[in-house]
Order: sequence, then structure tokens, then C-alpha cells
Amino acid sequence: MRLTHQNEKGQASMVDISAKEPSYRTATAKACLHMKSETLALLFEGKLPKGDALGVARVAGIMAAKKTADLIPLCHPLATDSVEISFDHDNKGKLYIYATASCFGKTGVEMEAMTAATVAALTLYDMCKGVEKGIVIKDIYLLEKTGGKSGDYRAESGGDGER
Repeated sequence: MRLTHQNEKGQASMVDISAKEPSYRTATAKACLHMKSETLALLFEGKLPKGDALGVARVAGIMAAKKTADLIPLCHPLATDSVEISFDHDNKGKLYIYATASCFGKTGVEMEAMTAATVAALTLYDMCKGVEKGIVIKDIYLLEKTGGKSGDYRAESGGDGER
């Protein structure tokens, strides 16, 4: 069986998508940060020493999605139409990041959504580390995707037991 990202010599190569028809595609990724409930409260009250961490993380995630092909070697550069980052929490120390990317193109935006969620999580760690260094970033995964040849996908459940 030939792997999709290898040429006939077994060397890494970018998949040729030139013959594929463009279609509307979306992907949503999720990440979870575990922190002390006191840190979570400071974050959502906007009282962290570094300021508006959620706003900065939102912008960082959007910027990261637009740079995905610069970070992931065999990822195609895409003209993303939209990237949205949202946050939720459980008041017990779990912060959830949702990153949704969309485009009309020949390949999916799963990597853009995953990169956005990851960089938003890293940014939140950076913004909160002055208050708590023991924050753990966990369970970064593709929650769902639509469009493309392989069709729609929705994760059964993530590593955090949530959906």
C-alpha cells in the first residue's frame, strides 16, 4: 500500500490535489486546559496581570490558522474564509477552546482548526503562567469536519470525556 504523503521512492511529498474539485469545507477542533479554579476565575474576570488573555488567545488562534502551511511541512496553503475561536469552562478548572475554520477549496481545513486550537491554548498558558505554572494542555482533537471526498465526520467523544 502506498502512503498518500510519499512518492514512489518512499520520500515525503505533498499530495497532488490539482484534479480535485473545490467544495465548501469546515472543521472544528477542541482543546482543554486544566487549571486551578482560582486561575480560571481570574481569566474570565479579566484580572490576570497580562490583561485580556482570552482576546489575545483568540487573535493568536486566528493568526495561527492562517499560517498553518508554514508550520506543518506537507500541509497545503489555503485561503481560509473564516476562523472563529470560542471559549467555555466548567467553573472547576477546565477551560475549553473551540476553533472552527472554513474555506471553499480542494482540501480540508482540519489542520487549520487544530493549529488554531493549539496556539490559542499555548497563548493562554503564556498569559496565565505568572499566576499558575502547573496548567496542563490536554485533549487537542478534531471535533468535527464537513465537506470533501471523505464526507462529514464527528468525534464520538474526546479524551476529556466531553462533547
